[in-house]
Amino acid sequence: MTARASDRARYDRATAHLDAPLAIVDLDAFDANAADLARRAGGKPVRVASKSVRCRALLERVLAREGFAGIMSFTLAESLWLARSGFDDVLLAYPSADRSAYAELAGDPKLAAAVTVMVDDIAQLDLIDASRGGGREVVRVCLELDTSLKLLGGRVRVGARRSPLHSPAQVADMARAVARRPGFEVVGIMAYEGHVAGVGDAVAGRPLRSRAIRLMQAAAKRELAERRAEVVRAVRAVVPELEFVNGGGTGSVQHTAAEDAVTEIGAGSGLYVPRLFDNYTSFSGRPAALFAQPVVRRPGVGVVTVLGGGYPASGATGADRSPVPYLPEGLRYDPQEGAGEVQTPLLGSPADDLLIGDKVWFRHAKAGELCERFDVLHLVEGDAVTATVPTYRGEGHTFL
Repeated sequence: MTARASDRARYDRATAHLDAPLAIVDLDAFDANAADLARRAGGKPVRVASKSVRCRALLERVLAREGFAGIMSFTLAESLWLARSGFDDVLLAYPSADRSAYAELAGDPKLAAAVTVMVDDIAQLDLIDASRGGGREVVRVCLELDTSLKLLGGRVRVGARRSPLHSPAQVADMARAVARRPGFEVVGIMAYEGHVAGVGDAVAGRPLRSRAIRLMQAAAKRELAERRAEVVRAVRAVVPELEFVNGGGTGSVQHTAAEDAVTEIGAGSGLYVPRLFDNYTSFSGRPAALFAQPVVRRPGVGVVTVLGGGYPASGATGADRSPVPYLPEGLRYDPQEGAGEVQTPLLGSPADDLLIGDKVWFRHAKAGELCERFDVLHLVEGDAVTATVPTYRGEGHTFL
């Protein structure tokens, strides 16, 4: 029996009493992935990206481990909710325009001490001040550095379009502007190199593309390491007591951790290891989060139909944004239908061994987005479900 076949047998036994659709997290895989992230971080703390987890119980589980500290959140409303829930170090990774949430933040000393917001523009400070509603608490601020690689005098850009702050001088000027403004304090710098951390460099069947990605990423890592160090020096000249410099992501943990200027690593997808993280030479993890759909039809030889399953991931549309049939091995989509809204035909010889009511296990393309489809996660240890915990959705929260 292959390892994957063994996993299927375990998951089927563990959830035999549960009807699909359902979602699980294999805690043995989750914990092994967490240990690998901490190992690759080389002693620097890993700040957990909540968007890649979206389950308070699992955030608590990983933050209880050595090597992990703090949360990187994705909306201000989520940040405040987490802070009220007892998480005392929440870095909002994206700028917000949530005026009511800013009023809450500025009016509550506990929230203001626990939550750090992201800025890269003076206009964002103006919005925060206009939203205070009488709140006088100092707002903790993190400055975001644009990590994109610019070539040919800036005519070619590689990387996500995020912050407008690219040069050391630009970031230092922003730090001075914040430092001069009452009611704000610069406490950190964030620089997420998504073109390194979030792009696989071993694309199956595409050796030339994979080599091109590796060459690009090598150049990007060299350029960013030098620029990030210069940025940190420039900002520390303005804010000597800077608390943290955050960088990295699941695909670049060990590379970013090697930079002296970086004090902590941001990562989250590496805990669940969705399908988009299969194509990396820098690490390999164990799929930990899966969902099951029930077989409801057997239309003919070599085909079964499961209920639903059309759970696309965000990003540029393409086949890599669809979930993939994972267990049993050997199933594939009908190219004329793909993953459907209410039914999904699956082709392949394993279909002939599946009966009505059997489960087919899938992997989502991205990590935490799976939790937007399910109210609970069933936590599997060995061949048993040992706990069932709510997702954000199950607690009544859909922040985006």
